Amino acid sequence: MLSHSRGSSAILTWCLFFLTASPLSAQQPQQPAAANSASVIKTNVNEVLVPVVVRDSQGHPVENLKKEDFQVFDDGKPQSLTGFMVLKRGVDTPGPAATVPAPAPVPNGSSVGPQVASMGQRFVVFLFDDLNLSSSDLAQAQKTATKVLETSLSPSDTAAVLSSSGFNSGLTRDRAKLKQAIVNLKANTLYRHDSHSCPNVDYYQGDLIVEKNDAAALQAAIQETLTCANMDPSMASTATQMAQSAAHQAVVLGEQDTRTNLSFLQTVVSKMGPLPGQRVLIFISPGFLTPTADAMTLKSQVLDMAARGNVIISAIDARGLYTTNLEASESGGGSPLAAQMQNQYRQASMTSSENVMAELADGTGGSFFRNSNDLEGGFTKLISGPGVMYLLAFSTSKVKPNGAYHDLKVKVNQDGAKVQARRGYFAPQPEREKK
Repeated sequence: MLSHSRGSSAILTWCLFFLTASPLSAQQPQQPAAANSASVIKTNVNEVLVPVVVRDSQGHPVENLKKEDFQVFDDGKPQSLTGFMVLKRGVDTPGPAATVPAPAPVPNGSSVGPQVASMGQRFVVFLFDDLNLSSSDLAQAQKTATKVLETSLSPSDTAAVLSSSGFNSGLTRDRAKLKQAIVNLKANTLYRHDSHSCPNVDYYQGDLIVEKNDAAALQAAIQETLTCANMDPSMASTATQMAQSAAHQAVVLGEQDTRTNLSFLQTVVSKMGPLPGQRVLIFISPGFLTPTADAMTLKSQVLDMAARGNVIISAIDARGLYTTNLEASESGGGSPLAAQMQNQYRQASMTSSENVMAELADGTGGSFFRNSNDLEGGFTKLISGPGVMYLLAFSTSKVKPNGAYHDLKVKVNQDGAKVQARRGYFAPQPEREKK
């Protein structure tokens, strides 16, 4: 149970965090600094927490489920649940919120108790991915977000506006301040791929060339280089060097963008955990790629922290309805086959970028709003959050500590139910031998 002093301390820690946090100034993204040692959450534990949202065929949340209604499968093997908790969102009413303490993060070695926690007070963080949002998509998201602040936040809600590059408003109930913070956001191009470069090789295609040794992807980049640089076919060797260089640069920028975004998400979630009441993080982004083992590990760490801190992450694809076809200014030309492959890579890149948002939402009990121009409806839905969420726990004491990824599957004993849950986790890394 959170005491009043603990809640006040947590809010003070957040104020200090907002004054100092800037992911672009810290060049150690995988080990973000903590402003207060008390807010550090250890993820090397003996239990895996799995937030689960269950909805009926009409999309309504299913309540009153019990521990025995759930089954969790780890790489296909059924697991015995060591803990179970039901989290119900309190009904917001005008005026100051009732002081209803939220469950504390689950400590190492303990199980989630069979209890029901009601979260009355609410903290909402709007995190804009200004590293990847285009200027036009960001402008549309800003317009919509400023509008829904008045209609979707209750007077008792405390909120903050952040950006992936480090902009922050501070925690406040001042709607005018929040609106102005949103208006002040600008697209950041620090790690952004230039779609008008020659050749136009983005992170997706660059990863195929550099990490997966995809000959077809390299050949498409070479053909594009010959065309966009007006090179004679006899200069294929030079075009190959240019294509490989562009691929390496795209990978470097893409990996840095991914690390920055996920590390900042990890830091924000770790700071939200001690806050009293309901904690909702809304990630506004077009998404980004996470093809590497390091990126998958960071995602798993974010999900671990969110589960232990009862932080709900929801995401909205600010692109709305979008086309995957290359614009004329982005196409480097080349043979019809090369142009076709360019479009295929573009389509695969844009759709794969959504996966990180879907995984974060599924793994924390949030929602992912995509493929719709009704951004206002999307924001409103995400701010509300799920009415009921179940938190399951199972032991990993018998899991081999080899750092391997484990697929998770949750089943519920309810006809026609749709289950939203965490998709997997990483086993602990093996301990290093002492010399």
